Amino acid sequence: MSADPVPLRRRVAAETVGTALLVAIVVGSGIQATELSNDVGIQLLANCLATVFGLGVLIAVFGPVSGAHFNPVVTLAAHLTGRRSGDGPSLRDVAAYVPAQITGAITGSLLANAVFGQPVLSFSAHDRSAPHLWLGEVVATAGLLLVAFGLNRTGRANLAPAVVAAFIGAAYWFTSSTSFANPAVTIGRAFTDSFAGIAPASVPAFVAAQILGAAAGLGLLFLVFGPSARQTADESVPITAVPAAR
Repeated sequence: MSADPVPLRRRVAAETVGTALLVAIVVGSGIQATELSNDVGIQLLANCLATVFGLGVLIAVFGPVSGAHFNPVVTLAAHLTGRRSGDGPSLRDVAAYVPAQITGAITGSLLANAVFGQPVLSFSAHDRSAPHLWLGEVVATAGLLLVAFGLNRTGRANLAPAVVAAFIGAAYWFTSSTSFANPAVTIGRAFTDSFAGIAPASVPAFVAAQILGAAAGLGLLFLVFGPSARQTADESVPITAVPAAR
């Protein structure tokens, strides 16, 4: 931990605002893409690029405050991996971060709906219930945790804004689910009936797949890097996680 830790209220504010902006970027760019093009490939590309650039900026800005988790499974993984060294979030932090991330994600969807003149509260009708999509979420979440925590283990957490955003951009295209990889973002995206939405009935299975993926990612992390975390040059620059779009 830093010798002068950021107060919890500021870290919670950073997680709330950062997650809200992240989801607003994902949902808003999806709405904009469908208004500008009828080609699904171009829509996904536009959505992907906006998410990658936005995510990189958000990690760089909020990482020094809260770690820029923006993701409950990342927060839980940071707690589990940091217990031995004492440099991870406490259970109190986890209990504060997770509701903040979910609240921020829902707020981000409502904000994006309002910005584009959509009904502010509209639940998605986009069904995403299929085993191959759940497998995609397992793979995306496992990869995200392996990449993000692997940077920390090798003392290169300062590269997270570029590397984590790049992984998410790639995962948009190599996973069938377009890489939500985030329970808070998944819940938030149920509140928009747009390109980036997910039907509420599809949310529980996606979240379950993400939790399974997080467990797999931690297993791979220990397999590749060993059980002990290495102190990084800048402990506050994150471990993050995000969304996707179609």
